[in-house]
Amino acid sequence: MDSIMAFFMGQANRGKDLMVFDWNRAAEIIKSSGVDSASAGLSGDWGNTGGYIFTKGKPNHYGYTRLASTWATPELEINGEFIPCFIMENDVPKEWGDNLMFLNWPESALKIITA
Repeated sequence: MDSIMAFFMGQANRGKDLMVFDWNRAAEIIKSSGVDSASAGLSGDWGNTGGYIFTKGKPNHYGYTRLASTWATPELEINGEFIPCFIMENDVPKEWGDNLMFLNWPESALKIITA
Protein backbone atom coordinates (compact mmCIF):
# COMPACT_ATOMS: atom_id res chain seq x y z
CA MET A 1 0.00 0.00 0.00
CA ASP A 2 1.36 3.44 -0.82
CA SER A 3 1.60 6.18 1.80
CA ILE A 4 -1.27 8.21 0.33
CA MET A 5 -3.66 5.25 0.60
CA ALA A 6 -2.43 4.57 4.15
CA PHE A 7 -3.10 8.21 5.04
CA PHE A 8 -6.65 8.00 3.67
CA MET A 9 -7.30 4.73 5.50
CA GLY A 10 -6.12 6.37 8.72
CA GLN A 11 -8.39 9.36 8.13
CA ALA A 12 -11.37 7.14 7.34
CA ASN A 13 -10.85 5.22 10.58
CA ARG A 14 -10.07 8.22 12.82
CA GLY A 15 -11.68 7.85 16.22
CA LYS A 16 -11.85 4.05 16.12
CA ASP A 17 -10.15 1.99 18.81
CA LEU A 18 -6.47 1.30 18.25
CA MET A 19 -5.35 -2.31 17.78
CA VAL A 20 -1.92 -2.76 19.38
CA PHE A 21 0.54 -5.59 18.77
CA ASP A 22 0.29 -8.08 21.65
CA TRP A 23 3.90 -8.55 22.70
CA ASN A 24 3.10 -11.09 25.42
CA ARG A 25 1.14 -13.35 23.07
CA ALA A 26 3.85 -12.98 20.42
CA ALA A 27 6.51 -13.99 22.95
CA GLU A 28 4.49 -17.08 23.91
CA ILE A 29 4.02 -18.07 20.26
CA ILE A 30 7.68 -17.50 19.39
CA LYS A 31 8.89 -19.43 22.43
CA SER A 32 6.56 -22.38 21.86
CA SER A 33 7.44 -22.57 18.15
CA GLY A 34 11.19 -22.65 18.79
CA VAL A 35 11.97 -20.50 15.74
CA ASP A 36 15.12 -18.41 15.23
CA SER A 37 13.34 -15.44 13.66
CA ALA A 38 9.93 -13.76 13.54
CA SER A 39 8.53 -10.58 12.09
CA ALA A 40 5.66 -8.26 12.91
CA GLY A 41 3.71 -5.74 10.90
CA LEU A 42 0.28 -4.55 9.88
CA SER A 43 -1.93 -6.55 7.52
CA GLY A 44 -2.20 -5.05 4.07
CA ASP A 45 0.83 -2.82 4.59
CA TRP A 46 3.78 -5.06 5.45
CA GLY A 47 6.04 -3.24 3.00
CA ASN A 48 5.82 -0.06 5.07
CA THR A 49 5.25 -1.44 8.55
CA GLY A 50 6.83 -4.89 8.86
CA GLY A 51 10.17 -5.92 10.23
CA TYR A 52 12.03 -8.46 12.30
CA ILE A 53 11.24 -8.48 16.01
CA PHE A 54 13.16 -11.69 16.77
CA THR A 55 16.43 -12.61 15.06
CA LYS A 56 19.08 -15.26 15.69
CA GLY A 57 17.05 -16.56 18.63
CA LYS A 58 16.92 -13.20 20.43
CA PRO A 59 14.56 -10.23 20.67
CA ASN A 60 15.44 -7.50 18.20
CA HIS A 61 15.40 -4.04 19.80
CA TYR A 62 16.36 -2.09 16.70
CA GLY A 63 14.62 -1.23 13.50
CA TYR A 64 11.41 0.32 12.31
CA THR A 65 8.27 -1.71 12.74
CA ARG A 66 4.90 0.01 13.06
CA LEU A 67 2.68 -2.10 15.30
CA ALA A 68 -0.60 -0.32 16.01
CA SER A 69 -3.48 0.81 13.84
CA THR A 70 -7.17 1.64 13.80
CA TRP A 71 -7.70 -0.18 10.50
CA ALA A 72 -4.88 -2.68 9.83
CA THR A 73 -4.55 -5.76 12.00
CA PRO A 74 -1.19 -6.21 13.77
CA GLU A 75 0.25 -9.60 12.81
CA LEU A 76 3.08 -11.92 13.79
CA GLU A 77 4.80 -13.72 10.92
CA ILE A 78 6.58 -17.02 11.53
CA ASN A 79 7.76 -19.25 8.68
CA GLY A 80 5.42 -17.58 6.20
CA GLU A 81 2.35 -17.88 8.44
CA PHE A 82 0.68 -14.59 9.37
CA ILE A 83 -1.02 -14.71 12.77
CA PRO A 84 -3.30 -11.89 13.96
CA CYS A 85 -1.69 -10.81 17.22
CA PHE A 86 -3.16 -7.78 18.95
CA ILE A 87 -5.02 -6.40 21.91
CA MET A 88 -7.11 -3.27 22.04
CA GLU A 89 -5.41 -0.11 23.34
CA ASN A 90 -7.66 0.00 26.43
CA ASP A 91 -6.36 -3.46 27.43
CA VAL A 92 -2.66 -2.66 27.09
CA PRO A 93 -0.79 -3.10 30.38
CA LYS A 94 0.33 0.25 31.80
CA GLU A 95 3.92 -0.98 32.12
CA TRP A 96 4.16 -1.14 28.31
CA GLY A 97 4.36 2.67 28.32
CA ASP A 98 3.01 5.19 25.85
CA ASN A 99 5.02 4.36 22.72
CA LEU A 100 2.75 1.60 21.42
CA MET A 101 3.25 2.25 17.72
CA PHE A 102 6.80 1.02 17.20
CA LEU A 103 9.23 -1.78 18.02
CA ASN A 104 9.33 -1.84 21.81
CA TRP A 105 9.71 -5.19 23.62
CA PRO A 106 8.13 -4.68 27.08
CA GLU A 107 9.68 -6.34 30.15
CA SER A 108 6.70 -8.70 30.51
CA ALA A 109 7.28 -10.12 27.02
CA LEU A 110 11.05 -10.34 27.53
CA LYS A 111 10.46 -12.41 30.67
CA ILE A 112 8.26 -14.80 28.70
CA ILE A 113 10.70 -15.22 25.84
CA THR A 114 13.78 -15.67 28.01
CA ALA A 115 12.22 -17.92 30.65
